[in-house]
Amino acid sequence: MSIADIRGLRRNTPIKSPESMLDTVRALGIVPFFVNSIPGYSVEELTEGGLWFDDITLGPWDWKIHLVQSGEIAYGKFLLGGKSAFATIPWYMELVNYRRSLPKYAPEGIQKEVLDYISSHGSATVRELRREFGLKKNQVDTILTKLENQTRVVIGDIIRVYRGEDLHYNGWQTASFCTPDDLFAQDTPSFGPLKAGPAFTTPRHSPAESYGLLRRHILSLAPEATDKQIQTLLG
Repeated sequence: MSIADIRGLRRNTPIKSPESMLDTVRALGIVPFFVNSIPGYSVEELTEGGLWFDDITLGPWDWKIHLVQSGEIAYGKFLLGGKSAFATIPWYMELVNYRRSLPKYAPEGIQKEVLDYISSHGSATVRELRREFGLKKNQVDTILTKLENQTRVVIGDIIRVYRGEDLHYNGWQTASFCTPDDLFAQDTPSFGPLKAGPAFTTPRHSPAESYGLLRRHILSLAPEATDKQIQTLLG
């Protein structure tokens, strides 16, 4: 299914529920959360008008929890230089194979320390990392964004936060972070030449071939995308 196909169907079947959002991400394989330089290629643009975020529905901002907890979708800041995105596990594996081959995506210093902590503990929240490393929230956020963009960390779970005497939920959430190697190590679906399960980080083709697969797939979704736009998207 291409972007044109989905936009053509939008009037009848837009993203209007957690289930339709999951179905759309399954169909696209890999997609940014927000509007970007490739027209139509975002969850935001494929969401029914009026449902993006309000006090009644909360829209995709809340529905992303359904995708994360489905076990089928990688979610984190891994496209466009560190912007929120979704990917099915097979397509995320392709991105991992490409990104981790590049020296600029290797964690170093405090990034590596945080990654080691998350890996050894299974998962960690921003609060836990602040306490462990004595950092401010914005410092931890920056480190986690770097690790997500390096495909070293993804969001493993999201918990809704209920506040006030009436335990009102208005979109506040707490996320836990883990490595994709741990999160997707078991029962990973196969995709083309990729191995499943424990072979998460070792597909049978080269990083350059992974980039080529991703590029061709994105062009199948958005034929108007330029090479520069795709390079910016994939890093």
